[in-house]
Amino acid sequence: MTAKEEFISIYKENIKREGADKLLEFLMKSDFFTAPSSTRFHGAYEGGLVQHSLNVYHCLKDYLSRPRTKELYGMDYSEETIALVALLHDICKVNFYTVDYRNKKNDETGQWEKVPYYTIKDTLPYGHGEKSVYILSGYFYGEARLTREEAFAIRYHMGFSGVEDKNTIGRALEMYPLALALNVADMEASYYLEGSDK
Repeated sequence: MTAKEEFISIYKENIKREGADKLLEFLMKSDFFTAPSSTRFHGAYEGGLVQHSLNVYHCLKDYLSRPRTKELYGMDYSEETIALVALLHDICKVNFYTVDYRNKKNDETGQWEKVPYYTIKDTLPYGHGEKSVYILSGYFYGEARLTREEAFAIRYHMGFSGVEDKNTIGRALEMYPLALALNVADMEASYYLEGSDK
């Protein structure tokens, strides 16, 4: 099964709220399934974004299933909530990267060659986590809207890697356990499963 097929399968099986079909249509027409997850670090290759989203999903499922985690959080999250926040936390990266070219010396031949690389072309400069929440709010609204905890989890999934005030981040992670759990899953996927040298 390809990463795209796995993503669609998990998405359709778990995310049932109104607007989910339209959002999936948007993803299918966008570069979500071919985009990288970053320009130089984790998932900096074609299809890196969908693979990263799946990695975060599996890490979050694993993290939330641990007995100690359940004891700490004191609540269970629905399969829909877990799938939604994990698979869509980085929807802000849709149509965000572009391919450019630069010259690089080939170590074997000693010749200069034109090679592709990813660069950022942000047409909606609205931050990171907050942009993902904003995009999702265009599809999930009314009764289907994100819960407050889902919105905060997506907004603060970067944790202390974010650029905002550290006190605000700390308070959000303290108030919304799902935000902390998603941050842990995102860091595990980014640095241990993917990394810049993987």
